Amino acid sequence: MALLDEALWTGKIHLDGWRPGNGGTTKVTNPSTGEQIAEIGLADPDDVYAAARAAAAAQKSWAATAPSERAEILRRAGEKFREHADELIGWGLREAGSIPDKAAMEVFGSATECFEASALPTHPHGEYLPSDNGHWSIARRLPAGVVSVIAPFNFPLLLAMRSVAPALALGNAVLLKPDPRTTVIGGVAVARIFEEAGLPAGVLQVLPGGGDVGAATVDAPEVRVVSFTGSTAAGRHVGKAGAEHLKRTHLELGGNNAMIVLPGTDVDLAAGVGAMGSFFHQGQICMTTGRHLVHESVYDDYVRALAAKADALVVGDPAGGPVHLGPIIDERQLANIDTIVQDTVAAGGTLAAGGTHEGLFYRPTVLTDLTTEMPAWGQEIFGPVAPVLKFSDADEAVELANASEYGLSVSIVGDVGQAMKIADRIHSGKIHINEMTVADEANAPFGGVGASGTGSRFGGPAANIEAFTETQWVTVRPDIAPYPF
Repeated sequence: MALLDEALWTGKIHLDGWRPGNGGTTKVTNPSTGEQIAEIGLADPDDVYAAARAAAAAQKSWAATAPSERAEILRRAGEKFREHADELIGWGLREAGSIPDKAAMEVFGSATECFEASALPTHPHGEYLPSDNGHWSIARRLPAGVVSVIAPFNFPLLLAMRSVAPALALGNAVLLKPDPRTTVIGGVAVARIFEEAGLPAGVLQVLPGGGDVGAATVDAPEVRVVSFTGSTAAGRHVGKAGAEHLKRTHLELGGNNAMIVLPGTDVDLAAGVGAMGSFFHQGQICMTTGRHLVHESVYDDYVRALAAKADALVVGDPAGGPVHLGPIIDERQLANIDTIVQDTVAAGGTLAAGGTHEGLFYRPTVLTDLTTEMPAWGQEIFGPVAPVLKFSDADEAVELANASEYGLSVSIVGDVGQAMKIADRIHSGKIHINEMTVADEANAPFGGVGASGTGSRFGGPAANIEAFTETQWVTVRPDIAPYPF
């Protein structure tokens, strides 16, 4: 039987098993062709509250499960991702508009997330604290309880698993709310993988739905931690709701990421870094290179090289043959991209490449002759658009790079010594020297500052244990303490 046998889940949600949701059903369409490829069930807030209660009940025995057993289930889940890779990659192409390499990155990256998380159950979960009092003093980390994971459409599988895997490994139960546009690869697949891996019933619930369902996953009384990946605007609402209910919210939000091209740089190689950073997965990545800062001495050559690379890229249906870019996820997102591009041109910007589309297929676009006030420079576009601006010296480059409310990822290309000096002055959650802005590894802390989120809350044992556990102070005396009353 296929992992994603539609007879199991069509029109259903995963609430203590597969069952119809109170929110009805909705169609899932292939953004490349517009055809219906699935029908998913939708939850409503009552489903969420029921799932949270069931998850809280299941979590107690899951947390008490031997660490080695939890680790084994995570390892089996990683193996299942590899075993069913071809099937999962196919869904990534059809549902998320991913090219094969990107879809494979998600599937095998999710396996790596599981393998990395499998070490967490036996990782040290606390510390011994020296004390002047006659007792042992220990700070230990315990599972938070129920964790809500709200995942986006762009990397629906990997960005769900980045939180689901460590949260489960550390003894929590999880409510996963995938985006309805990518629920099969970002929700159904996760539930099925862990069913196959032997995760106990009730520990993982999958609840597709709209904003009301997302709100319920935050305010459900049993939920203690919320892990949200998505837009800054939506993240502000999640953070506000979490604060109102006194819950920790880990927010991984948007970005308008800068790439700095230093003087003396190999222009063709630099343009390759910039093209990959701006155009990979149609620019629908929070780490996409949204601002190209290029030294005036190489500016003209860089623009020509970047435009040539943009013009050479093939855009089309990833399932129909080799392409570099697939479709934008939907009409609303495409309209937003095109509005920003056209408004920038109207304001005096120049199209060096692209700026056109057929259906949901948007051409890789290069914009020049910009000012910092133009829409394409200041806004997160979330599309395959590369705005380019020149700078004269390192001080100006630093000032321009830092002149954004976002602070997620920065790339510096060129002489390493000069790049290191600039990096020390940049406000960003991640800095990559001689690599693109888009990078993610399971054992590396991930997150941004400012409008890009609440810091590094994923990746590696330190960040994951901090994210998904609570600290408890414990003292032990050899005998009962005598008190004066």
